[in-house]
Amino acid sequence: MERIERSAIDALLKVLQSRGFNVVAPTVRDDAIVYDEISSASQLPAGWTDEQAPATYKLTRRDDNALFGYSVGPYSWKKFLFPPILKLLEAQRTSSGFTMQTTTHNSTEENSVVKKYAFLGVQPCDLQAIAFQDKVFAGSMYTDPFYKSIRRDLMIIAVNCSRAGKTCFCASMETGPKAKTGFDLALTEVVLADDSYFLVEVGSAKGGELLKELPRRVAEPHEIEAVEQIIDRTRKSMGRHLDTLRLPEILSENREHPRWDHVARRCLTCANCTQVCPTCFCSTVEDVTDLAGTHADRVRKWDSCFTTEFSYIHGGSIRATPRSRYRQWMLHKLSSWVEQFGTSGCVGCGRCITWCPVGIDITEEARAIREQQPHSVTSF
Repeated sequence: MERIERSAIDALLKVLQSRGFNVVAPTVRDDAIVYDEISSASQLPAGWTDEQAPATYKLTRRDDNALFGYSVGPYSWKKFLFPPILKLLEAQRTSSGFTMQTTTHNSTEENSVVKKYAFLGVQPCDLQAIAFQDKVFAGSMYTDPFYKSIRRDLMIIAVNCSRAGKTCFCASMETGPKAKTGFDLALTEVVLADDSYFLVEVGSAKGGELLKELPRRVAEPHEIEAVEQIIDRTRKSMGRHLDTLRLPEILSENREHPRWDHVARRCLTCANCTQVCPTCFCSTVEDVTDLAGTHADRVRKWDSCFTTEFSYIHGGSIRATPRSRYRQWMLHKLSSWVEQFGTSGCVGCGRCITWCPVGIDITEEARAIREQQPHSVTSF
């Protein structure tokens, strides 16, 4: 490991910008910590932290000036790799018929081309979420060209967590609080009464080349030990726990558990959980024409398994009740995703708990089903 000073973060941004990267990092906006493009380290959330609980999110000031002293906000990095709205195709009427053209433009930025991004401040749970999205959009069977074009040039600078929120359970999912793979550089912020610095771990050749351009020195043993203490303290202070032992099988065997009725009485099917989830990837495609009928766009938009339209076929919706829709979402995250991709679809970020208007807690629902298993006959 090597040590860089806090002042080197601005130097890091300048190097990235000189290489043509658009730097996306955490910043404060609309009373939340969100991810957006920044141009200076002064835009990072220095001295800010968050208080989270079921259906509760609030920004508060820290008693120090840490740059990354928070858990996770309402947004995840997927909105840059898998945009909420993406124009796929446009057609224009001409005198001889229609001309069609595929496009990689984000339809919220009509004239923009695919950007070259550097993500600064990716926490370990979100790092794992990006790896999950890679399986979906850039796997061996199917490839999303827009996703692949951004992912190819993406630079990822992770930040190990120094603070666990009350809805975090990444330690249960083995996705944090320390980044393991998938990053170019990984930073750990060490904040002391009279000092503040970062220890840096290199995760790739291009990350190593980037680090060479920053003022740095080899970390001393006591500095490395301080990082391990930070990680250990964060791991022990998780606000939630999820027992994953045989969890996919338990959920699959209990599709008719009475707990589904209990959660259905509370669930608003608002789709907040799927919108904030860093791994959810459901989408729909719409064709939109202008009033004159001379121009048409085919647009991909985020969708959710919580809407009745999502499972609609001729004759009605397959999942017509809140019970069936919540069960579909939770079983996909914690059970069938394992069969499909070889890993859980949940990274333990806790966003679905924080941003559920009625505070439904996925860890509590899983615990209740585990502890009271009638093992009834499976039906749909």
